[in-house]
Amino acid sequence: MRASATGQPLAGLHDPWGRVWSEAGGRRNGEDEMAVSDQLSKLAARAKEAEDRAAAGQAKAKADLEKDVENSRVVAQNQADDLRESAEAGKGRISARWHDVERSWNEHLAAMREDIENRRAERDADRAQENADRAEADASFAIDYASAAIDEAEYAVLDATLARKEADEMAAAPG
Repeated sequence: MRASATGQPLAGLHDPWGRVWSEAGGRRNGEDEMAVSDQLSKLAARAKEAEDRAAAGQAKAKADLEKDVENSRVVAQNQADDLRESAEAGKGRISARWHDVERSWNEHLAAMREDIENRRAERDADRAQENADRAEADASFAIDYASAAIDEAEYAVLDATLARKEADEMAAAPG
């Protein structure tokens, strides 16, 4: 079973998509079979939740914000693990390009997390300001990247919907 950074099991923990981790370590609730248009709707709702949490973080005490950061890191890692597992399970069904993107994303995440941990270790006040500036720039770029990913997801959903309509038409056509 997956565990949080503190070693606690994730069973019963909701991820950002509203899915619940089971004792077996995977998701339940049949979310994996959800229609792609419904997945896009959940993505929009998840983006709003992230926006609300980020805004609320401005008013939180440092200790509370540190807990939120850690929880967010654990959930993001679980999402990355799910993405890797989904890419592996989908080999042959999804484009090889998506598998390459997923692998590149995992490498990027590992490098970013290492960089974040290294910046946290530095205590110098000037370096702390530089680190904060870089963290804000990284966050801004991550948002831009996510926005582009949403655009790509919209395109993929519309293309999948069109492909399904065309397949249904061909199946219904005589001869």
